[in-house]
Amino acid sequence: MSGPLDGLRVIDLGTRIAAPFCAGLLGEQGAEVVKVEQPRTGDFMREIGPFVETDEGPHSLFWAVEGRGRKSVTLDLRRPEGQDLFRRLAVTADVVVENFRPGTLEQWNIAPGDLAERLVVVRISSFGQDGPYSRRPGLDRVGIGYGGLLHLTGYPDRPPVRVGVTISDYLTGVFAAQAAVAALYARDTRRDGKGSVIDAALYGSALRILEWTLPAYDKLGVVRNREGNRLANSAPLDNYPTLDGKYVCIVAGSDANFARLCKAMDRLDLLDDPRYAKLSDRATNGDEINGVVSAWTQSLPATEIEERCVAHDVPVATAYSAADIFADPHMTARGDLVMIDDPVAGPLRQQAPFPRVVGEPPVVPSGAPRLGEHTRDVFAALGVDDDEFARLERDGVI
Repeated sequence: MSGPLDGLRVIDLGTRIAAPFCAGLLGEQGAEVVKVEQPRTGDFMREIGPFVETDEGPHSLFWAVEGRGRKSVTLDLRRPEGQDLFRRLAVTADVVVENFRPGTLEQWNIAPGDLAERLVVVRISSFGQDGPYSRRPGLDRVGIGYGGLLHLTGYPDRPPVRVGVTISDYLTGVFAAQAAVAALYARDTRRDGKGSVIDAALYGSALRILEWTLPAYDKLGVVRNREGNRLANSAPLDNYPTLDGKYVCIVAGSDANFARLCKAMDRLDLLDDPRYAKLSDRATNGDEINGVVSAWTQSLPATEIEERCVAHDVPVATAYSAADIFADPHMTARGDLVMIDDPVAGPLRQQAPFPRVVGEPPVVPSGAPRLGEHTRDVFAALGVDDDEFARLERDGVI
């Protein structure tokens, strides 16, 4: 793929989501991504469903998305020969991305101090590379829990609810990719040409997006809690049920948007009601005004609600399912879905790379590779001849 990072090489040492997603984002900006996987087993994402049946057996559609846009090589990093070969591979790279538990790369003699100074090394973990909790295990749920996001998600009278996707993994991957690009810029513009080590903790990405939560506690002693789909300081705002069993997201908290919504609902009388005169009044009477809007939305199908809101410039969107996304003309027109040629499952429609460069069509990533598909080619470029390759393969190093 071509792009602003064309000519750079990224080594993906990650498993599951956060680190591979970071590497994949860099790949979608043009970098070549080489994924290092454990011989015989490969990335854990290959084993997570849902699966599609193919001539080669069940194939993970999760892997088909998260493994795309990279080459796969197998290498046992627990063995000295594997570590030596990795150091040879790292000489050819600009970025290394990993998400092992802190200290693991040091045990394998492939930590940043064992590699070239010019490398940008992105280290993703649950709790960070230092501090008393650094060696603790953890996955996405731990990140949103410890980072304070889980406490805010859901309804006040019910247990916390996770976001529908592994959000701290993906957020951390995005933050880490941005930091990697900044580190590359710094390396290539300062005289010493040294890279950086980036410490990205899963909880840190959740902590960073907590809005006013922390200063409100610091200065006001306010502990922010779950509010469901509404906001205590704004109304009307909710995910409202419709006649056809869908939900529409309407955001009409400001005075201007509230006036427009009243016109869309043919309820201009609400503008003269002192309970709803200003934003603060509507927030105080949030249950009442949200109830009025909900009664209106339940009388109409989602498409008609959208049409009326759009006609009056009210922010609105239906809560889309995958079927809705596939059928939407706007997403089709913008190229938000691309057809990827998966080497196992064949053509698969997936979400396109994001964001995009204005004036250029979305780049279509290559399909998620078979395990070890590129091992011979990548290591041959390092000088591994056929005899050495056969020996390494026989010994289980690759």
